Amino acid sequence: MAQQYEQLNIADRTETGGRSARSIRNSGLIPVNYYYKGEENINLTVIQNEFLKSMRSGHRIFKVDLKGSTQYVMVKEIQYHPVTDDVIHIDLMRVRRDEKMTISVSLELIGSSVGVKEGGVMMQNLTSIEISCLPADVPENITVDISDLELNANLNVEDLEIPEELEVLTSGDISVVSCQPPKEEVEEEPEEELELEEGEAPEEEDGKDESEEEKSKES
Repeated sequence: MAQQYEQLNIADRTETGGRSARSIRNSGLIPVNYYYKGEENINLTVIQNEFLKSMRSGHRIFKVDLKGSTQYVMVKEIQYHPVTDDVIHIDLMRVRRDEKMTISVSLELIGSSVGVKEGGVMMQNLTSIEISCLPADVPENITVDISDLELNANLNVEDLEIPEELEVLTSGDISVVSCQPPKEEVEEEPEEELELEEGEAPEEEDGKDESEEEKSKES
């Protein structure tokens, strides 16, 4: 199912630079850079709480009102604070509804694997794939039914059921998920201790033997 377009409220930003960016963030906004190939970049802001809410919705394409017209954008990059993990800057890239775009879409496993019921362990090796499609066809995710996945078997990208309107760019021979036997725990064997025969003394170190020999020669 193609995702719906959610409105992202943006505002113009006239001042730039580190001091201005800090002031913007302190007021509950996030600095935004909007760009599109062949056009000049535009400095904007978005309300932090609204942006985080929009991201949690799972939507990938957003509507924005820019200079009196409706545009469609995707989040190209998010910069986070290295200590607090707060969003400190966003790059929005304009997309056209009549032009195909490349985007990463998450994979969602559904069903209960036959192999897991037999005692196997599920291993998801790939969490997303790259696709090319029109903005209107971008899915929220791609489901992967693992119900028939048996023990010692795996599903590759080429095995996924992909809607016709989506072109998969990720290599088809990459493993998405596999069901492996559980690892057997190997018990460590105790080290064998050398038993001395009755009346046998432990061997002296070479250095000690030489010292005793020298003393006996001197006497």
